[in-house]
Amino acid sequence: MKKIFLYILAGSLCFSACKKDDDVSTYVEPEDINTQNTYDDQAIKKFMDDNYLDAQGNIKAFSSTDTADDNEKKLSELSPVTLPSGAIYIVRNGAQPPVNPDPVYDQTIKTDDIIKFMGRAYSYLAVNSDGNTSFTSKATFLNTIDGSGIPAIDPMFYYVKKSILDAGTTDAAKKAKYYQIPGFREALQKFKAFNNLSSETPYNLQGVIILPSRAAFARNPHYPYLNASYRNKSFVFNFQIYGRDNRPDDQKQTSEQQQ
Repeated sequence: MKKIFLYILAGSLCFSACKKDDDVSTYVEPEDINTQNTYDDQAIKKFMDDNYLDAQGNIKAFSSTDTADDNEKKLSELSPVTLPSGAIYIVRNGAQPPVNPDPVYDQTIKTDDIIKFMGRAYSYLAVNSDGNTSFTSKATFLNTIDGSGIPAIDPMFYYVKKSILDAGTTDAAKKAKYYQIPGFREALQKFKAFNNLSSETPYNLQGVIILPSRAAFARNPHYPYLNASYRNKSFVFNFQIYGRDNRPDDQKQTSEQQQ
């Protein structure tokens, strides 16, 4: 009887171990970066079909059990625009700055502006498993809503100051592209900034930016934000720009640093 019990126990442990191994999805980087690009695009399409924007502009996943969101529009139905880089942006209706602010304020977001960012940003890895591609490995990149509740001012992933580049200790760290996310910069300039809202102003997120890895860091060397690797990672930004300011000349990058 004791032997039978031991055999059953051994079999159970073997089954559990095998089941655990089956549950672990191991990502293997595709040798051809074009394959990863395809995975990114497929995962983004699924993400836009699986999520919508709530009353404050937050990205929410459709529920399979609650009918309350049945009449919400998918992100893919909110007129997403795809830029040449692959970056996608969605401008949320009714959540943009007034056209003619008073006092008159330059709402245009320029390439070297200081921005005041309220929102969330997550990184994802697009993985193909058994022919199905989706986002996995969701990780927080920035979250000012659920964290401090205070907008981030002048994030390096939009524009990195000259002083930081001057202090770089490697050739890569002396270049702006090591820090900046190109697709985010490109897409953000399709939006307008609010007139320097106070940090206490309740948020009403004005849009979404979704970046395949090729519009982010791709497989290039990059700054280790949060001590993480963003190789092959896609990004989703859900945000409101509380304000913008002109950057002082002494903070601007040189043309050599921008290359």
